[in-house]
Amino acid sequence: MNFFLQSISYIFHPLLMPLTGAIIYFIAAPRFIPIDIIKDKVFGLTVLTILIPIVLFFFLKSIGTITSIHLKQIKQRRIPLLLQAILLVVVIKIIIDVYHYPELYFFFLGVLFSSLSAIFMLLFNIKASLHMIGISAVTMFTIAISIHFSVNLTLLIAGLMICNGLVATSRLHFKAHSNLELILGFLIGIIPQLTLVNFWL
Repeated sequence: MNFFLQSISYIFHPLLMPLTGAIIYFIAAPRFIPIDIIKDKVFGLTVLTILIPIVLFFFLKSIGTITSIHLKQIKQRRIPLLLQAILLVVVIKIIIDVYHYPELYFFFLGVLFSSLSAIFMLLFNIKASLHMIGISAVTMFTIAISIHFSVNLTLLIAGLMICNGLVATSRLHFKAHSNLELILGFLIGIIPQLTLVNFWL
């Protein structure tokens, strides 16, 4: 059981969630998008949201700023979250434009707002669950896509809801977060997506 729940923490790591949302969009969107463009976008997102953060993680770890990829301590979260926010701004400015991909643009804008909200929480010594922020944001975005494009994503949405529960269970099992921190993470992930959906739904 420990191995399974530990695996959940890695499979649904916050770094992977923005790319997951983009892939769901490219698969579910009924509009025609050339495969070469999709590959370029996915590659760019992989570099900016996964590879660069991993490189930065090892750099920060080497200088003693952080000790774990899960950022268990509040003081270790500030710099990584600020760097992530900067990278999300680059994504919005360079990779995903609002004119061709409005749904995806506002998804990443919502993720940026969620990151800024998590940073704000740190000012009050509250470490909202980044895992819950990531998975709940993708879940809300998938629900909105299903409604917007009138595509049946019921099984995917049900699976994502189960994943929300598994992620919360995993974080509680390893005492990484309290119930309040998980609830805050869930709300911080959902609310920006639910708010910005008004601009494209």
